[in-house]
Amino acid sequence: MNMDRPQRLGKYALLSELGRGATAVVYLAEDTFNNRKVAIKLQVKDESAGPEEARRFEKLFLNEAAMFGKLSHPNIVAVYDAVVEGEQQYIVMEWVGGGSLKKFCTETNLLPVRQAVLVIFKACRALDYAFQNGVIHRDIKAANILLSDRDEIKISDFGTAQISQAMHTQIDGFVGSPAYMAPEQINEEPPSVQTDIYSLGVTFYELLTGRLPYQGTNTVSMINKILNEDPTPIRSIRPDLPEPIVKIVEKAMAKDPAKRYQAWYDMASDLADTFPQLEKYSFEISSVEKFNALRKLEFFKDFRDAELWEVLRGAMWENHAREESLLLEGDVGHAFFIIVTGQVKVMKDGQLLNVLRDGDCFGEMAYLSGDKARRSATISAVSEVQLIKIQDVQLEHLSEACQLRFNRVFLRTLIERLTWTSDALAQQAENRSPTHPPPNEPLT
Repeated sequence: MNMDRPQRLGKYALLSELGRGATAVVYLAEDTFNNRKVAIKLQVKDESAGPEEARRFEKLFLNEAAMFGKLSHPNIVAVYDAVVEGEQQYIVMEWVGGGSLKKFCTETNLLPVRQAVLVIFKACRALDYAFQNGVIHRDIKAANILLSDRDEIKISDFGTAQISQAMHTQIDGFVGSPAYMAPEQINEEPPSVQTDIYSLGVTFYELLTGRLPYQGTNTVSMINKILNEDPTPIRSIRPDLPEPIVKIVEKAMAKDPAKRYQAWYDMASDLADTFPQLEKYSFEISSVEKFNALRKLEFFKDFRDAELWEVLRGAMWENHAREESLLLEGDVGHAFFIIVTGQVKVMKDGQLLNVLRDGDCFGEMAYLSGDKARRSATISAVSEVQLIKIQDVQLEHLSEACQLRFNRVFLRTLIERLTWTSDALAQQAENRSPTHPPPNEPLT
């Protein structure tokens, strides 16, 4: 690929290839005159394309240059030059060194919630600016939102953008990325601001969950789901998300454009309202850090990596202060807990039964009983404690292999507790106290 790379394009020295698609190649280049690095998007001539298709691609290329030339915003990639030299056509743009948001759309590398909200908020402002200048992007997706070295976002790739009807310009045909397309876009209806709002809603969903809302084996299958099915509920993947965030995603992705946000300002305003509620996420650890924390725990020693990521998707992380009550004796339980860091004490009828530490679990009878189990003991924090909380219904949605891992740990814990109880009763019968504390607390 490097052998095929030209050394120069006009006055620009090409340094490396950044990316390649069906219609263009993007190079990192040196602008020696201005002493800066730039990105150059070079139109690729498709020898197999017919005259009509070639004209369409040329129209898209020229359209992108025109779009970029109209827009000047800190969150939109700047265009420095657009050149047509014979059969060579290329756009010289601001180089954004941080890559795209796509790398944060995997369950192993999610952005902290607060940062994801801020990214989408900035995108709303940039797209509102574009719309106020008569531009609808029509291909908003994670891969087209870039990150600068200073953690600023830059929206790129206006090649499929459309100037509004008031500007008397139109690009015909089916354009965009199917997974991010609004239903009306798939049906080739005229684009509107709601088209881009839907696509940004899909991007937000992907940033929060690491997956797309619709999964299809091929494009036709995915399009059918977008048109006729509801997306996978975001709460089934991230039960820890605040309700206002969930509502924003759902409203942005409504199938009916009339039920979506009617203006970028409205969506940005709702996002801004969540910032005070997201203060606790300011110190949120990344998904990779969470994975590493669980990997160190005895509880998960037999879990495979893929199974551990499954657990992370359905688990809620909680931080509790010293002496804070976690469970109360007699309450109905629907979840169990695993201690990540810290210690908790187990009390029954005012008597201390046990102290639990990193990797110990409690409350699992809510799952094992198969019914509404009442807590048989009170649990409170001895120190500052970090827990993962897993609802019984969440566990039931895990793969069979992952559920089997949990059942094995629960069975091992149950045996350890019963063994200790038997020893304790035997010693009491001999008027002696147990010489060793139990490995875990009695089942709660």
